[in-house]
Amino acid sequence: MSGPRKGLLLAAIQIALVLSLGGKLLYDRKTRPRVWVLCGAYDPELPIRGRYLSERLQLPAEGFTYAQPNQRAIEWNQWNMNTQWAYLEIRDGQLIAKAQGDGPGESVFLRKNGDGTIVAFSQEPVLLFISDRAELPQLKPGEALWVEVTVPTQGPPRPIRLAIKKDGVLTPLKLD
Repeated sequence: MSGPRKGLLLAAIQIALVLSLGGKLLYDRKTRPRVWVLCGAYDPELPIRGRYLSERLQLPAEGFTYAQPNQRAIEWNQWNMNTQWAYLEIRDGQLIAKAQGDGPGESVFLRKNGDGTIVAFSQEPVLLFISDRAELPQLKPGEALWVEVTVPTQGPPRPIRLAIKKDGVLTPLKLD
């Protein structure tokens, strides 16, 4: 086989791989459940920056035991003490992190609120790529940032779009 034919064959294989991955992601988006999740902005210290938002999902947690750090525990030690595996489940239109279960899962960091409830934050942030022309609004008091995600059968949730929630109303952002 000549050099140009080998090159064309390799290009055809690469195009087929990309198209199959894109098809799988589109299929998952159409067939897998979607849910809105509260998120917190997270900015990783990466040398390469782009037009993307990096968000950690904030999930209600069930069945976890929180390890209370001592007063002298430093932040990274608290992170290590309370990082656990969680199974993701959708119940009543809400994504929940559970200590026991089946289905997709991921590592989460547990935090105890002042009222004693435990909240789980996804250890791996979800990346949402946005247009160069997108105007990102500043959150005002009483507003929260939410992300709509697809929950696949395996792997972490995949982000679709962002919204701002104010007074119980979600308003999707136009980031085109």
